Amino acid sequence: MDTSATQHAPRILSLGTSNPRFRYSQKEIYDLSVRHFPHYADRRIEHIFMTSDIDYRYFSFDAATIAPDETADDLHRRYEENAVLLAREAAVRALEESQFSPTEIDAVVTSTCTGYLCPGISASLVQQMGMRADIRRADLVGMGCSGAMPALQHAVDFARSNPRQVCLLVTVEICSACYYFDDSLETVVGNAICGDGAAAAVVGIQEASTFPVVLGFESLVDPSYIQSVGFQFRDGKLRIVLSKDLRSIAGGMAAKVVDRLLCRRGIRNEEIRHWIIHSGGRKVIDGIRSALDISEDRLGSSRRVLRNFGNMSSPTVLFVLNDLARTAAPERGDLGVMLAMGPGLSVEAALVKW
Repeated sequence: MDTSATQHAPRILSLGTSNPRFRYSQKEIYDLSVRHFPHYADRRIEHIFMTSDIDYRYFSFDAATIAPDETADDLHRRYEENAVLLAREAAVRALEESQFSPTEIDAVVTSTCTGYLCPGISASLVQQMGMRADIRRADLVGMGCSGAMPALQHAVDFARSNPRQVCLLVTVEICSACYYFDDSLETVVGNAICGDGAAAAVVGIQEASTFPVVLGFESLVDPSYIQSVGFQFRDGKLRIVLSKDLRSIAGGMAAKVVDRLLCRRGIRNEEIRHWIIHSGGRKVIDGIRSALDISEDRLGSSRRVLRNFGNMSSPTVLFVLNDLARTAAPERGDLGVMLAMGPGLSVEAALVKW
C-alpha cells in the first residue's frame, strides 16, 4: 500500500484504562448469583459461568453488602456514580501518558450503552477535569460492544479535519448496573461474561511509538439480527441480551467486513500481523479466529483480556489494543486490524499501522 498515506494520518497517541476496586473470581460471582437467585443453582448455568475462559471480573459493587432487591433507581445511581468516576480515571491516565493537560484537549467524544445521562458523560469530564469552555463534545449512546469503534472514527475524523488539535476519546460501561435475573439463557450469558471498565485514548496527528496510526474504517450492519444483541427494559431495569446465535454469526460477518477493509486497500489477509479482536466471549473469539484463519498465537491479547476482565462491552477492544501494544512489541510498518461487534447486528473494523 502507499506508505505516504500514513504520514498525515491521525494516530492513537496514548491509552489509559480503569476498573472498579472490587475484583471477583468467576466462582465468587457464580456463588453470589446463586445465593441471591437460587434458580441459578443449575448445572447448565454453572457450566456457562465456569467454562467461559474468564478468571476475574471487576464490578462497581461490594459483594458483602449488595442486596438482591435493588430498584431501577439503585442501578441508575450505580451507573451514574461509577461511569463518571471510571471515565475520569481512564482519561487522566491517557492524558498523563500523552503529556497533554486537560486544557490542551480540543474535543472529547464518549461512548456508553449501560446507562443514560443528560448532560452526557462528556459534560462531567469537562467540569471535573477543568477542560476549556470552547471544547467540542459528542456523546454516543447505544452502540453496545462496538461503541469504541465509531467513537474512534469520530476522533480520527476530528483530528484529520483539525491537524493541529487533539481529541480525547472515552468509552465506559457499568455492566453491573444492567444485571437482570430471570430464567432466560440470554440473560445468563450476559451475567456470566460482562464486567465494568473504562478506556480512554488521545488521538491526534503527531509522532508516537507505542500506538498505531488509523488508516481507515469499515462497517457492516445486518438488521435481520437486530434482536440478537443489545438491551431491553424490564420493570424499569436494563436487561442484557446476548443471543446464543451470536457465536455462529460472528465469524461470517467479521470475514465480510475484514475482506472489504483490506481489498479496498490492496492488502492481503496474511499481511496483517496484529489482530485486535474484541473479547466478546470465548466462542465469539473462536468463531472469528476460524472464519479469518487467524493463528491462535495472534489472539493472546484478546484471550488475556477476556480472562482477566471479562467482556466490558465498548472499552474492551481498547483494552486489547493496550495489551497488544505493550506485550507484542509491534514493529514500525506492522499492520493490524481492530474488530468489534455490537447491536444492530453490526461489525466495526479499523485498519491500523505502526
